[in-house]
Amino acid sequence: MFDLTGQTAIVTGTSRGLGQYFARALAKAGANLVLTSRRRESLAPFTAEIESLGRRAISLELDVRDQKSIERMAAEAEAAFGQIHILVNNAGCNVRKPALDVTWDDWNQVLDTNLRGTFFVAQAIARRMIAKNYGRIINIGSVTSVSGYAGLAPYGASRGGVRQLTMSLADDWGRHGVTVNCLAPGWFRTEQNKVLYENKEWVEYLVDRIPVKRPGEPHDLDGAVVFLASEESRYITGQTLLVDGGISTGATRATVPGPASK
Repeated sequence: MFDLTGQTAIVTGTSRGLGQYFARALAKAGANLVLTSRRRESLAPFTAEIESLGRRAISLELDVRDQKSIERMAAEAEAAFGQIHILVNNAGCNVRKPALDVTWDDWNQVLDTNLRGTFFVAQAIARRMIAKNYGRIINIGSVTSVSGYAGLAPYGASRGGVRQLTMSLADDWGRHGVTVNCLAPGWFRTEQNKVLYENKEWVEYLVDRIPVKRPGEPHDLDGAVVFLASEESRYITGQTLLVDGGISTGATRATVPGPASK
C-alpha cells in the first residue's frame, strides 16, 4: 500500500540526524533520493549507502537561507530525475538560550533557516509539482509547533510558523494535486540536543511526561514519513502529525497514585 517505487524524493538536511532516517525510510519504500546539505562533500558516504539499497541517489548543495541556492537545487534535481514527487523539508537549526539572552542574529538565523527556508524550498519544488499535477510535501515541524518550552523562543516561533504555513500552502495547492502536511517529532535525541540527554535527571523528568515512557527513537518516524509521502495519504492535507509518544497531551509527573477521588 505504501510502495514508492519509481518516485523521486528530495530530503533536505541529510548530512546527519533525522534527515538521514527520513531518506532511508523512503528509499526502503522504493523511492530514489535527492540528498542535500550546505556541504555537498559531506553527503558522499550517505549517498553511497542509499545506492547500496538499490536506489538511485544524487547529492546537491543547498543553503536554504539563499534563494539562488534553492532555485539551483530545484533545477538540478528536476534535470536529473525529470519529476519530483516528494519533498521532505527537513533542514533546520536551533539556538538554545534563555529568552533574555537571544540576540537579533540568533533570531534571524533560526527563523531564516526553519521558516523562510521551508517556505521557499516548498515554493520552488511546488512549481514543478503543480506542472505535473501531483506532489507530496512534508514540512518537518516539532512538538514545539503546538507547545511552548523555555529556552526555545526562536525555535518554537519557527516551528509554530511551519504548522501555520503548512495549512496555508495546503489550501493554496490542493487543487493542483499537491498535498502539504507537517510531520512533528517529539523529543528525539539529535546532534542539536544531545547535550540534554547527558543529564540523567532531565531525561528522567522528560520520560515521566511522556505517556509511552521513553524518548523517541529515529525509526519511530519511518512509518509516518512513508505514509505522508504515499498515495495512501491522498485525502490528508494541511495536517500536523505529532509523533511524540503523547507528550503533547500535557501529561505531567504523577503525584498521587490511583484514580482521583470524586
